[in-house]
Amino acid sequence: MGAEGTSRAARRLPRNVLERLSRIELMVFDVDGVMTDGKLWFGADGEVLKVFNVLDGAGIKALSAAGVVAAVISGRESPITLRRCAELGIEHIAQGIADKGAAFDAMRHRLGKSAEVCGYMGDDEIDIPVMKRVGFAATVPNAADGVAEHAHWVSRREGGAGAVREVCDLLAQARALGSRGPTRGAGDA
Repeated sequence: MGAEGTSRAARRLPRNVLERLSRIELMVFDVDGVMTDGKLWFGADGEVLKVFNVLDGAGIKALSAAGVVAAVISGRESPITLRRCAELGIEHIAQGIADKGAAFDAMRHRLGKSAEVCGYMGDDEIDIPVMKRVGFAATVPNAADGVAEHAHWVSRREGGAGAVREVCDLLAQARALGSRGPTRGAGDA
């Protein structure tokens, strides 16, 4: 999605979602099912392979320019995730996490962030405790049953297929719109 299309998409968001987005300083992502399609490919030697979307990566890199720190909290431990995070400049990573709520609280405290200025994108029940805490919660359309009920926004694209890029673009646009003041959109009636 180009910058102009994203800007239009941001302006069409309900005012309360746009306001939530404009306050985000730390955006945390789940990995499997959000940054990837959730499939784990096992090689003959037992190695696990994951596929990441290059558009998602470009979106994450653009977050820094928009003043948003990207982070990862994943239930699985994976050297592939560490490598991808290093490529994207993601420094704040928690892996092998069973209690994502506690990991999120520890991460945000370490970074000096209140929950209200944090966003989270997850797709499974393990993500719900974080989604309930943050100022902006996002999910993917193919999330587990019940997860969308805890989200402020659901991407159009599925995990691993550009969902992360969608939220990154919206974050950047919302922050830009927030600095200029909101324009009248569909959610302003």
